[in-house]
Formats: sequence, structure tokens, C-alpha cells
Amino acid sequence: MSYNKDYVKHRERMRNRFIKSNGNGLSDYELIELLLSYAVPRKDVKPIAKELINKFDSFSGVFDASIDELKKINGIGDISSVLLLLVKKLMETYLEESMIDKEVLSSPKAVVNFARVKISGSKDEIFLCVYLNTKNEVIKYDILQEGTIDQVILYPRKVMESALLYKASAIILIHNHPSGYTEPSGDDKNLTNEIIKTAKLFDIRVLDHIVVGKRGYYSFRENNLI
Repeated sequence: MSYNKDYVKHRERMRNRFIKSNGNGLSDYELIELLLSYAVPRKDVKPIAKELINKFDSFSGVFDASIDELKKINGIGDISSVLLLLVKKLMETYLEESMIDKEVLSSPKAVVNFARVKISGSKDEIFLCVYLNTKNEVIKYDILQEGTIDQVILYPRKVMESALLYKASAIILIHNHPSGYTEPSGDDKNLTNEIIKTAKLFDIRVLDHIVVGKRGYYSFRENNLI
């Protein structure tokens, strides 16, 4: 009984620290520990939180893991794994809402932040396209192609078909590098140039090509490649 009372007090102290610091008072593993405390009410989840970060290499890695991968961790069951996946989906939805209808040239980080949460943690390369209107406001995004761990094959024709479908005046190209390194390859640069040439035929502007990964992002526009 004394263990239970001590444990209840420990959780209460964590919640109070979180509240008093407006969410900034806990370390990465403590944030996950506090989250898991709502799914696992009668168990010490500190070791589980630490094992999650150790297993998946980072805080973000925990939320990029699949339900099956999460459930391989001792102490993580259906409820806990769904909760972690739900948090990832909430992050995606929040950042998507922050991006849609926004003028991206004045706030380019909104697109970058969304893309990093959406696809940077994927184990395979994914090609995503963001569509904009004449005011450079985001109207839609779409995952155009999923590939393998080190490449994704995309044809400019497919990009244009989607852009015309959404009546876009401009597009932003985005794909991830599962390796974490965001420096574009020669193939990335060649594909970008091909899409730019094709887009000009339809009077569609390519505003940027962004490569995202665990280590950050690379913007073709910021590096004067567009």
C-alpha cells in the first residue's frame, strides 16, 4: 500500500511540474512517462518510457514507430500503443491546419514542420506534393508515390495531373530521406529540373523542393537551386 501512495505522489508531482512550467518542465522520457500514466494507471511507467526512447533512438522515433513495433516493448499493450499513435496523428492534424490556407512564402516553416512530422520518420521514401493557389496559399496536399528505403520513382506527368486536378497555380515538392541526411542526390536534382520544365508548359510554378529527414531539412529555394 505504501508503494501505491508513493507512486501516486510521484505522478502528482510530475503533473504539477508540467502545469507550473506550461509544459516545459519535463525531459523527453518524462513527457512520455506522463502520457503513459493516463493509459497505464497502476504501474511504474518510467522504465517503459526510457526503454521506448532507447529502442527507437529518440523522442520523435517513439511516435514514428508502428503499433506492432511499439507492442514489442514490455509493458506496451493495445491502449498504450494506440495512445502514442493518436498523439502522432494529433500532431499531424495540428500542423496541417497551421499550413492550409496560409501564404507559404511568408511562413515557409509551416510546410516544413508539417512535412517533417508527416513523412520524415518513414522507413521508405515518400513523395508528397503541396498545391497552392494564385496567392501562394496552400489548398491541398497529396502523397503521390511511396518507394523503397533509398529511392522513390516519380514521373513529372503524375505531378502535373494532380496539380491540374486541384487547379493549382503553384506546387511545393517534398520527399524524405530515411537515412536522416537531407542533402539532395543527383537524381533529386534531375527530377526537380524535369518537373520545373514540365510545369512551365502548364503555367504552374514550382516554388520549392524540400527534402526532410531526422537531421532537419534541405530547401532547394533556400539553397538557390530554384
